[in-house]
Amino acid sequence: MAAVTSERTERRRQIVADASLILVTLIWGSTFVLVKDLIREVPPLLFLAMRFALGAITLALVILVMRKWRGLSPTELIWGGVLGVALYAGYVFQTVGLQWTTASNAGFITGLSVVLVPLLAIPMLRQVPGVWAWLGVGFATVGLALLSLQIGDRGDLQVSLNSGDAFVLVCAFAFAIHIVLVAKVAHRTDPLRLAFVQVLVCGLLSVLTSTLLENPVSDLSIEVWAGTLFMGVVATALTITIQVSMQRFTSAVHTVLIFSLEPVFAAIFGVWLHRDRLQAIAWTGAALILAGMLVAELGGYLAKRAGAKGIIPM
Repeated sequence: MAAVTSERTERRRQIVADASLILVTLIWGSTFVLVKDLIREVPPLLFLAMRFALGAITLALVILVMRKWRGLSPTELIWGGVLGVALYAGYVFQTVGLQWTTASNAGFITGLSVVLVPLLAIPMLRQVPGVWAWLGVGFATVGLALLSLQIGDRGDLQVSLNSGDAFVLVCAFAFAIHIVLVAKVAHRTDPLRLAFVQVLVCGLLSVLTSTLLENPVSDLSIEVWAGTLFMGVVATALTITIQVSMQRFTSAVHTVLIFSLEPVFAAIFGVWLHRDRLQAIAWTGAALILAGMLVAELGGYLAKRAGAKGIIPM
């Protein structure tokens, strides 16, 4: 009876974790349209500096109100710093790469973290993903490719390699490392403190880079401040805290499969808010990404149930 209760509790935690991470992905996907508008008025590195500075201030206020400063451990400081560097590298290399490649290429290459995470999880977490997880990764990868492709006027697939692609590939590695490391340390730390340290480190590095490489900007509009405030408070402080909190109840591979929905949500919001048009091949890709997540989730659950009943899963 106790085993059944424990299994049900674990299942509920998994469902809550999945739902929370889907919410995070939805928020991130919704920001593509907003960021595209903001960086027309604000240099990219300055925007990142403002975003993460506001995120760090928000988390600092929450920690102060909740009196979470007590107990700040060396583990949280060290790993928070490492996570902050990985987060910073991901955003900066993506921003730099976007200057010399297409949005489609950047979206697909960034999405390759869905393949990199299970590969990195083997040496870093000593976790070998199951067959269903790899199948889900395969579906998601093909879906990302289709979502990024365009069909030309003559019916041919348009694929091009650009000089910025290498930078975006580094970004994919950085985000993959970030996801794996969160899975490694989240259960040993306080989510709020770990989120604060990494956002603070990312913000400080962004401020330094922006100061060194970009010209100062003044007289920012109210719309820019409002958009950046949303990015800092909701799309940074809230989402990273949720990620750190919920990854304790799921695997790194499961997390990255959920995060592969980000370009799908971005495409949906682009259609809704910017009246973008998606070709049939892109909708097929979106469906495959969703299928990949469902295959990994349902297949893993059925395999676990079969194992509990003494049945050898396929």
